[in-house]
Amino acid sequence: MRSGNAAVTPRRAGYTLIELIIVMAIISVLVSIAVPLYQKSLLRTKESLLKNNLFTLRTVIDEYTFDKQKAPQTLDDLVTQGYLRNIPVDPITGNNQTWRVIMEDAVTSVDQTQPGIYDVRSGSDLKSLEGPPYAEW
Repeated sequence: MRSGNAAVTPRRAGYTLIELIIVMAIISVLVSIAVPLYQKSLLRTKESLLKNNLFTLRTVIDEYTFDKQKAPQTLDDLVTQGYLRNIPVDPITGNNQTWRVIMEDAVTSVDQTQPGIYDVRSGSDLKSLEGPPYAEW
């Protein structure tokens, strides 16, 4: 026999609204921390790739200039002469046509009748994580 008037109510399976709100709050805090770190990581990767592409382009320009005794007139010359398979992509702009080429002075060029490309820079106007603009690298 039962003692007292307490009615036994069955417990329902599931979560309460407050439990769901707490879980959503925790998830949103974690996401708000993770997304900026992920974006910064992607930007650092692009910067590393930019440094590598600039090094490659500058090395190939120097090799072309040494071999041909004149600097290339365009970046496409490096491809047509077999120094590169294709022009690398500027990872900051996402395009291989945005490179800023710096032409040498006719007085200081190897072949003074045909001054060519002396240096190459990124076509982006954005600033790097370290501070200076990518166009100055």
